[in-house]
Amino acid sequence: MSTPPYLYLPPLDRARSTRTGWGRLHWEALADHLLDSVAPYATDDAAQYRMPGRNSRSGVVSDGLEGFARTFLLAAFRIAGANGEGVDDLIERYSRGLAAGAAGSWPSIVDRSQQMVEAAAIAIALHESRPWLFERLDVSTQDSVRSWLGGFVGKRTWDNNWILFQVVTEQFLASVDGPHDPAEIERGLDTIEPWYRGDGWYSDGAGANYDYYIGWAMHLYPLLWTRMVADDGGRGAVYRQRLREFLAQYQYFFGADGAPVHQGRSLTYRFASVAPLWLGALFDASPLSPGQTRRLASDVVRHFVERGVPDERGLLTLGWYDTHLPTTQEYSGPGSPYWASKGFLGLLLPPDAPVWTDPEASVPNDRDDTVMALPRPGFVLSSTVHDGVVRLLNHGSDHNLPAPAPARDDPHYAKLAYATHAAPDTAPAAWNRDVDGHIAVLSAAGTPSRRTRIERIAVADRYASSWHTATVDDSAYRIETASVARGPWEVRIHLVSGAPGRTVRDGGYAVAAATAPTVTTGTGWAAATTPDGLTAAMIGLSGWANAATHTEAEANAFGPRSATPYVRAVHPGGDAVYVSLVVLSADAVHPDALARGFAVSVADRTVAIRYPDGELVRLRLGDVPAGAARYHRVPIDGPPVAVLA
Repeated sequence: MSTPPYLYLPPLDRARSTRTGWGRLHWEALADHLLDSVAPYATDDAAQYRMPGRNSRSGVVSDGLEGFARTFLLAAFRIAGANGEGVDDLIERYSRGLAAGAAGSWPSIVDRSQQMVEAAAIAIALHESRPWLFERLDVSTQDSVRSWLGGFVGKRTWDNNWILFQVVTEQFLASVDGPHDPAEIERGLDTIEPWYRGDGWYSDGAGANYDYYIGWAMHLYPLLWTRMVADDGGRGAVYRQRLREFLAQYQYFFGADGAPVHQGRSLTYRFASVAPLWLGALFDASPLSPGQTRRLASDVVRHFVERGVPDERGLLTLGWYDTHLPTTQEYSGPGSPYWASKGFLGLLLPPDAPVWTDPEASVPNDRDDTVMALPRPGFVLSSTVHDGVVRLLNHGSDHNLPAPAPARDDPHYAKLAYATHAAPDTAPAAWNRDVDGHIAVLSAAGTPSRRTRIERIAVADRYASSWHTATVDDSAYRIETASVARGPWEVRIHLVSGAPGRTVRDGGYAVAAATAPTVTTGTGWAAATTPDGLTAAMIGLSGWANAATHTEAEANAFGPRSATPYVRAVHPGGDAVYVSLVVLSADAVHPDALARGFAVSVADRTVAIRYPDGELVRLRLGDVPAGAARYHRVPIDGPPVAVLA
């Protein structure tokens, strides 16, 4: 794919960046294009940027502040990266906006308000551009800025990453003799400690909240806080080690073409997903080499640019590639996508830093098929070299508070699987039908049960398992699901326990494109293939009666026409075991051959699966005695692997 004609970029640098062709000049050019393109949408006093698009629940004035704050963050990185040279227009624009905004154009900071989010962006931007901007403001404007940001002191935040907005805002204020409360700063940093789960993973608040916020918020803000203090009390070393451990796994979340795994909320922030990669370079806290860091970050941004992001107006819209409101949340307004500014953090590194000068280097996903269990978030990642697809099997992230708080489901968290090249159907009607990536028991009217609170069982090797309660009319079903990943395949095993007579349905990936995918069915299987050759298939290996394909329109972030293969059967009552083969591949897929190539036997709650090459996997579902194997894999060319109860 190529850069759209309305976006001018320098010639590709194939000498230093053999894979992406992108270097620092390309990043600067894209930043300048984004900043130039929002200028016409500034209010007369430059304090707000009111881009076109759906307003958020916070209203147009808050959205205008958001547009200012988030583009100001990008401007600050650009100003600091240029050492203030050749960026006088940015300095003038945002100085003028700061003066008017702090003097009254911005709404005051109140408890749990959107202003808190934007205050943090402004505080970071002011800190990073301080010699060229804040220190050149007149005394009256400096006082106004201190006063407006100081409205944060004593206010309540939401109990998630928002606590860090208070930390960085008040720490900046402390550095400029503004109002602040040291106890609030310490309390905020202490609050995130119970949310740290190990191996580099935080949860975004209590519960099981694992998504891109872990990188672009939970790691980002504490480390940027250390840039504001003379003595971090030893916290910085801890934060750097955590980031290093996180990035060792995070590097696997990107496909060969730069596509990030499409999971979690606020996906409209797009290339903010590369912020933790740059953060690792900025703080010397990365297991990646400088060439690997730039290669991954540039690959992601190039991926979006080649697919029309920003659009022909130079704007970042509410969506993924095109505008797609079901991808967003009600807190998202026209300025929200400009949290993508975090992805330009690398501009803070000087032009002669190794991350900009070293040759691009390959990453593990370039060389080998990989399967990686991530026990902390409850994920298994599976990537394939031949098509560059990464699949995420989800048995741990549900975005719910711990019980007894009520649980709900969300298409960006409740699905059994996500991927770099496929997205869930998220339009309201499609979400009500909830076909893709979901095991459901259907009511008499066809309404599917929901997967709300995910109760984790085990995550190791190529295997993950969990259970949830599915409520249908007045009946409750216990559904235990185990997933085993290998290449483009997921063997998905369900133990469904409950009353007889209801239909059970298991959905595969939704694949989408501008034109309708081609759908095919056979005995016990169904498949859908996009015009560019991406195939999703569902093959019933045991327990299923038939298969079909479900289609949607305007429901998917990857294109207006989507299709999902699924299998189904009538539940006999009591305990029943169902085994599916879930496929997502850009290679040729032959469902009949796969159905014949896998051998499955079910004995009570024990399932044995023999792969076409002879590898054997045995699983035990339900209650398993302590010390007994839940999962046992016997490869054809290595030692056995067991996961014990």
